[in-house]
Amino acid sequence: MELGLQGKVAVVTGGSEGIGKATALKLAQEGAHVVIAARREDVLKRAASDIQAAATDAQVLAVPTDVTSSEDVERLIARTVEKFGRLDILINNAGTANAKSFEAASDELWQQDLDLKLHAAVRTIRAALPHLKQRGGRIINITTPAGKQPGARSLPTSVSRAAGIALTKALSKEFAEHRILVNTVCVGLIKSAQQERHGEARGLSVEEHYQELGKSVPLRRVGEAAEVANVVAFLASEAASYVTGTSVNVDGGSSGVV
Repeated sequence: MELGLQGKVAVVTGGSEGIGKATALKLAQEGAHVVIAARREDVLKRAASDIQAAATDAQVLAVPTDVTSSEDVERLIARTVEKFGRLDILINNAGTANAKSFEAASDELWQQDLDLKLHAAVRTIRAALPHLKQRGGRIINITTPAGKQPGARSLPTSVSRAAGIALTKALSKEFAEHRILVNTVCVGLIKSAQQERHGEARGLSVEEHYQELGKSVPLRRVGEAAEVANVVAFLASEAASYVTGTSVNVDGGSSGVV
């Protein structure tokens, strides 16, 4: 399927590893120019090199960014427009898993989680909006099914992700007049460096860790970052031109809600 992404410009936060890197790679392979943002400059530059090597016709720009900083976010968008002259797609992917009991979640953890996931998305959208308005565009927020169906000991992540889902729906209505489509991809268990570190902490090999995690998934396996990237690319594309204000679960069937 031709996705119509040739020449489009996309910003991907949390773009140095995992879902972010896989998404940037997929968009680049579809002909988009990509800007990846993350805090660790060395990891970010390696990711940009990997993406460029796999998608030689695309241009890849790495901009070290702390999305909890308004100044950094504004610089990220400014660098993007300075380099490419436009911005068409914004992928809000920055985040980390914080799943604790209510009693174990401190005020500091709550603030950090909301700032990294909810407030960072607000910052990037605010900075990108004037440019997205020029041609219409796409905003895709990466969240989790826990935002729709929170479980015990899922705090503060389930609450911050619920806010991200609500933000998606509200902005899809508000931005429709500007032909900006806003959707969210709710991600379940996906292979990542973070997951592998969790396995190491438990004394398990990578294979053992994923095998154990997969037992809780109806499809009996942990997903690949590329499988999330495929859905994100579709939502960013012309093929999804009448899709806005919706959520797509990419979780192997784990969620109990649609």
